[in-house]
Amino acid sequence: MAFTLFTSLTEADKTQAIERLIKESTPRDDFFLLIILSILMASFGLIQNDTAVVIGSMLIAPLLSPVLSIALGIALLDWHLIGRSFVTILKAVALGFIAAFILGFFLYGRFPELTPEILSRATPNLLSVLIALVAGFAAAFTLVKPDLSATLPGIAISVSLIPPLAVAGIGLSRWNLEIASRSFALFLINVAAIILSGCTVFFLTRMKHERTTADKIMKKEDTDLEHEEEKAEKEQEKKSLWHYLPFVR
Repeated sequence: MAFTLFTSLTEADKTQAIERLIKESTPRDDFFLLIILSILMASFGLIQNDTAVVIGSMLIAPLLSPVLSIALGIALLDWHLIGRSFVTILKAVALGFIAAFILGFFLYGRFPELTPEILSRATPNLLSVLIALVAGFAAAFTLVKPDLSATLPGIAISVSLIPPLAVAGIGLSRWNLEIASRSFALFLINVAAIILSGCTVFFLTRMKHERTTADKIMKKEDTDLEHEEEKAEKEQEKKSLWHYLPFVR
């Protein structure tokens, strides 16, 4: 059974998994908007100690995709994919951290105490590592199995990438370096564990032969992104010209 679990994938399944992962980790504006919204939502839930809101924030966060993209890049020995995903994560982390910091700063007067939801994300331990390893393995496995892809949002809840990042920003906004550093350490531990599990799944499913496919998909996504940016710039120029046109007349 274990043998067929990882060797029953068709080339079409592998291509579909790679295409989905690269597409969802492409640094588009909507990707970063969802990161900011998920961080804000998580911050609200953490500050008012509302578990349901925190869980909801994980469901809309797309941060899992570029993390798994790094794992795929390692499995493929594709430095372009690794670098592309790493830069996307850095930008997402910076935006998320700033959003949580600003929100925590402005809400400090109304909610001065650190809630249990916040404190629970500032205690990295062995159990946190095990949870991230299992969740990362499950996330990567469902990604390469088309019939299981619908379960990915549920797995994202267990991964818990967004809440620790939000806690780091909130902690720093209150000049609590201990909370900020511990929660950010938990975030990094989760990221590392997910990458390790993802690499394991991608090696077992023999994705290492799909580098050419990944490069083609990346090239297409990057080209599409450039065209979208050029189109947006042209639309902005048209609006600016139309705004000043009455004065020219």
